[in-house]
Amino acid sequence: MKKYRIKNLSCASCASKIEEGVAKLEEVNFVSVNFATSFIQIETDNLANVKKRIKEIEPEVEIIEDNSKSDEEEFDIKRVLLKIFLIISFLVVGIIYKDLLHNTPYHIAEYIVFIAIYLLSGWGVLKAAGMNIVKGQVFNEQFLMSIATLGAFAIHEMPEAVAVMVFYNVGEFFQDLAVHRSRRSIKSLLEIRPDYANILTNGEVKEVSPEEVLVGDKILIKPGEKIPLDGEVIEGNSMLDTSALTGESVPRSVKEGEGVMAGMINKSGTLTIKVTKLFGESSISKILDLVENATSKKAETEKFITKFARYYTPAVVFGAVLVAVLPPLFVAEQSFSVWIYRALVMLVVSCPCALVISIPLGYFGGIGGASRRGILVKGSNYLDALTTVKTVVFDKTGTLTKGEFKVSEIVPKNGFDKDEVLKYAAYAEVNSNHPIAQSILEAYGNEVEQSKIGTVNEIAGQGIETEFDGKIVIAGNDKLLHTKNIEHDKCDVEGTVVHITIDSMYAGYIVISDTIKEDSALALEDLKKQGIKKTVMLTGDNAFAAKTIANKLNIDEVYAELLPEDKVSHIEKFISESGKNDKVAFVGDGINDAPVLARADIGIAMGALGSDAAVETADVVLMNDTLSSVPTAIRIAKKTRRIVWQNIIFALGVKLLFIILAAFGIATMWEAVFGDMGVALIAILNATRVLKNER
Repeated sequence: MKKYRIKNLSCASCASKIEEGVAKLEEVNFVSVNFATSFIQIETDNLANVKKRIKEIEPEVEIIEDNSKSDEEEFDIKRVLLKIFLIISFLVVGIIYKDLLHNTPYHIAEYIVFIAIYLLSGWGVLKAAGMNIVKGQVFNEQFLMSIATLGAFAIHEMPEAVAVMVFYNVGEFFQDLAVHRSRRSIKSLLEIRPDYANILTNGEVKEVSPEEVLVGDKILIKPGEKIPLDGEVIEGNSMLDTSALTGESVPRSVKEGEGVMAGMINKSGTLTIKVTKLFGESSISKILDLVENATSKKAETEKFITKFARYYTPAVVFGAVLVAVLPPLFVAEQSFSVWIYRALVMLVVSCPCALVISIPLGYFGGIGGASRRGILVKGSNYLDALTTVKTVVFDKTGTLTKGEFKVSEIVPKNGFDKDEVLKYAAYAEVNSNHPIAQSILEAYGNEVEQSKIGTVNEIAGQGIETEFDGKIVIAGNDKLLHTKNIEHDKCDVEGTVVHITIDSMYAGYIVISDTIKEDSALALEDLKKQGIKKTVMLTGDNAFAAKTIANKLNIDEVYAELLPEDKVSHIEKFISESGKNDKVAFVGDGINDAPVLARADIGIAMGALGSDAAVETADVVLMNDTLSSVPTAIRIAKKTRRIVWQNIIFALGVKLLFIILAAFGIATMWEAVFGDMGVALIAILNATRVLKNER
């Protein structure tokens, strides 16, 4: 699948038509047109045919294959304003001398002047309407404007016909300006992409594209520069601005041996970094892809408006025809010219552009605003789904707690001493990457002789059975002891516990401490304020430790000692028990929760930017590893949906009001064009509000 920039994409309905038309081509497997960023994402082996189809649909639109070109088409404000000023000046002169022009033979001077101004201001609209009619695309904004203004000429309302087209141009200018600024604001979110990397080769520094740097290369990061690729600091220390990735404004200090991610900004010292990932696999690349491609997964509201606009415009045209024809036919003393004029006013005000532009911009703004806070939402459909979440299920370790395990207590039994218990535990856990195993190895502190270790058998969700120095060593939870029928005197121990047995004899247990994250309690309290009905914790830890954490955080339900498949079963149960429109979200640290993240209605991976499985599986990725981002994500989703529906209700309400006023002869064409373009402009400006910071 490839992504290309689209030039001259001026309206959201055009984007929708292109997407629909290209999707019908047999050689196209997938297509998504993003009006907000002017990109097309497409999977095809015949790009030439796609370009041809786009030209048939929208002749002015073209695909730019070289994405290195300027990201933004220039919006020439001065040129457009000059044209509008000249047209309005000509119109004012024409109106002032209207009587003089009218009194010429056959009103020829009047026709020449107003037709000239009309063509100067409306030729683009007439041309587009004509080309669309030839292609069988009759009912659109250009068609409505053309019919309305030509009809006004037919009933000799020439100044109004010209004024409608002139003010339509003015409205289009302000609309394009608002869209341009929205795009610029949205694209500023994506400017965290680094432009170059300073690669160190043979003691020399060379500036290259980030895509040219290989894993293992060394790069130099000077103060004020963006880190171009993920890597490990091998020399120097500094403070890093991580806000572009995590939304966190407090700088982070780094030193030798610590990892850094592409997109962070070096604030103070010079750093030498050893690259650990190619640019295409880096954190910044993932963010850019997620944000730019998010609108390919459209919300139901967007899909509805696209379909609505398709049927709405023909309905308005036929309604206007009835208004123009029926009253004069069936009501005595009613003039055709009066009712035709009223019908034309209805056509002017009924354009659906306010909806088809502002709603995609609103959703993209919501996704962009979330990314500014370190929250990556993979599509506007997931943004919508977040508004209906009523049950939030949490993993424990690394999600509610820090996942920073430390051995806090060693309790030997049956004649063993502490050192023996720790040594046997270390040899059992040496080949595990689990944080608990790493904490035991850290506490042991000595070198483990791999030659003394025989067969290793990992028992899913329970522990490890290892042959060491001729003895069978088991390190696991209480469930494993019961499975093996090993006698022990204590089952419930506060904290995370690893029980140790040697040749089926209970040797004691090791207590591993893990602390609750500072913002966990506040985040859970905030979720309740957001309307979450039930909070649940699922963990593979022992029941006693799990209940202790759950009680401290006021979690409604807790299920402990679970295998990964058990977590999936519980999620399925919660989904089946939830209401028809209520969603279940699962929040996990992303390392071993991929199956549950995939099964939940909304999978939320915390601090998982480094986990490929989490980024691929989750619907929402939280880059800053703070639980408070979960209620923030829900808040942003609700604000986005609220703004989208404000635009829908406002646009349809105003248009309905003007249609009624037009039918009763109260609204004029001048007012109608202000009503149409004014509504579009207000809706677009309202859509951009979602980009503003939301606590």
